[in-house]
Parts: sequence; structure tokens; C-alpha cells
Amino acid sequence: MLAIAPLIEALHRDGADIYLTTTTSTGYRIGRDRYLTMVAGIGYFPVDWWPFSARAWRQIRPDLVILTEGERWPEHLRQAKKRGVPVIAINARLSDRSFRRLKLLPSVARLLVGGVTRLQPGSTQDAARFLELGVPASTITTTGNLKFDVAIPRLSGAELMTLRAELGLPAGLVLLGSSTWPGEEAAMIEALRATRERGLACSLVLVPRHAERRTEVERLLVKSGLRFHFRSQGAAVKEVDVAVGDTTGELRKITQLADLVFVGKSLPPHGEGQTPLEAAALGRTIIIGPGMSNFRVIAEELVGQHAAVRVGGAEELATTAAALLRDSGRREALAAAALAWHAKNAGAVERTLAVVREELAKLERGRKG
Repeated sequence: MLAIAPLIEALHRDGADIYLTTTTSTGYRIGRDRYLTMVAGIGYFPVDWWPFSARAWRQIRPDLVILTEGERWPEHLRQAKKRGVPVIAINARLSDRSFRRLKLLPSVARLLVGGVTRLQPGSTQDAARFLELGVPASTITTTGNLKFDVAIPRLSGAELMTLRAELGLPAGLVLLGSSTWPGEEAAMIEALRATRERGLACSLVLVPRHAERRTEVERLLVKSGLRFHFRSQGAAVKEVDVAVGDTTGELRKITQLADLVFVGKSLPPHGEGQTPLEAAALGRTIIIGPGMSNFRVIAEELVGQHAAVRVGGAEELATTAAALLRDSGRREALAAAALAWHAKNAGAVERTLAVVREELAKLERGRKG
């Protein structure tokens, strides 16, 4: 929802009427907060079953449909085909699991990708996978990942100091667990302990991927014996060992406080990974686990270009984090490489917009003709 900001803004300037849908409550809140003045309406995506899908299509009557990332809904695509409405899939991707399943079920693959008019993969790997599933090469344009072009407002020195105080973080280094999943908060606590055992002044910020897990995280922190504070409770009144960012839309701000960022959903048993793009864009030192299937190409590039460090599990995460926090020179080199890598991959928004505008121009010519 955040990554499509440049696209929404550009299409709004072009005079397009946009109806924006989302599948999550968090996405809906972000949509209303950021785009309400730029769109004709915001709603939840309808259940992909004929009565609901058909009703939504009758009410909205779109001229063009844009789907993002892995959103390819069979009934939605059938409604588009029935009405002769072109469908563009932007930032299109296929996870390892989806790709394996679709290769085994070609009829399902045709159902999920056959109705897409133009397909814009976020990477060359995704493009190759769509080709292998039978998508015509003429419909594929590899545009890159829109998330490379997301503008992240930088906090001033004073704003960083204020945020740090509100979180209750004392002076010293900051270790961040970014979009963590069950089991990873415990691993981050051990990383904090390992760092402190080496004599470093360090605090920990945890930003769980799902804020509703706060009760589970709180139980873990109580058991740890560490001092902690939850962001949702307002400003901290005293310094803590662990701050929990359990609010919506603040990860990018909190990341700017971090000396070292661990990217969540990447330690076993999790294998999909969360995005490391914001941390790279902000020039942070990045650690990832072994499981980054949703961002495989990005992870391989970051590690290959010495812009991130990959660890094999929780124990290695603790020792690696402690070593990196002791070695400022290596941290700075990794952070600079991440920033350079991110800058080199920019430009996806303009490439994506070019295809969208091309399809809109075809529709306009068809009306005039």
C-alpha cells in the first residue's frame, strides 16, 4: 500500500479516476490516511466468488484493472475477460511455493495468469518463471520493484532525538528486529544479551509484523527480566532495554534509529522473509536469515554485493549481531554498499507508469475510434 504511492499520485495528476482496494485492515487504514483525496473510493477487495465479484464489477465498472504483486484472483480475472477489460499486473511476483504448485497444476496456472493482459514482473527471475508457466513473452515487461522508488522522509537530528526519548532508548547502539515473526523476538533478545556481554551499550527495538501479537511478545519480555515499553502506550517515562514498535506505519521512522537491522520472517521455521528494501534505502547495516523466498533475488544481490550478511539460525544471529556492533568499520561498509545497491535499482515507477499509460492511451483511442 505504501509502495504504490508514486503510482497513485502520478495517475491522479493524469486525471484518472482511481478506485483502490485492499485485503487487510492495516492496508485500508493506510489507504484512507494517504490517498483519500486522490481516489474516487477505497474499499475492501470483494470475496473472489461470483455473486460478490460480479456485484463489485457492476458498481465500479472499471476501464482498466491494475493488480499488485501476487494478487491474481480467478473470478476477478474472469469478470475482466467477460467485459473485455484489460488487466495489468504490476510488481508481479511468484514465490517459490506458488511457482512449484503452478508447475504441477498447469490448468490452475492458466486460470491465474491467462487473463492478464500485461504482466510487469519485479525481477528477471519472476519474468522467467511466468514464461515457464506459459505467459506469452509479448505480454511481459520486466520493470523492477516499485518499492525501490518509495520516498522515505528523513527525520532531522532533533526528530531522531525525540523519537529515541519517546521509545525510552538510552545512549548507545540500537539493534532492530524489523517485521519479526514468532520465535524471532526471542532470537533478538539473545542477540541483545550477546552484545551486552561483550561490553557494548546497546538497546533493542522490536517491530512485530503483526501488532496484535503484543500480548505474546509481552509475555516473552516479562519472562526475560528486561525493562520494556510498548509504543502504543505513549511516550516512555523511563529508559528501557527493549522498545516494542506495535503501532502502524512507523517502521521507516524507527529504522532510522538503528545501527543494525535484522529482517524478519527469515529464521526457521519461517522461510518467506520480509522486505529489506527500506533498510537498504536508509543505508542501514542488514542481517537476514536463510529463508528469504519472497525476496530471493534481492537477498542474493545484497549478500553478493557485500550489502547484507546472511546467518543460518538464531545462534548465529546473536554472534553475528554482536560482532557487527563491535566493528563500526564493517558496519559502515555494509551500510554504504546497501545504499549504493538500492540507488542503482531505482526507476521502476517510471517504467511501470509507461506501460499503464500505454494501455490507457489504447483505451482512449478505442473510444475515439
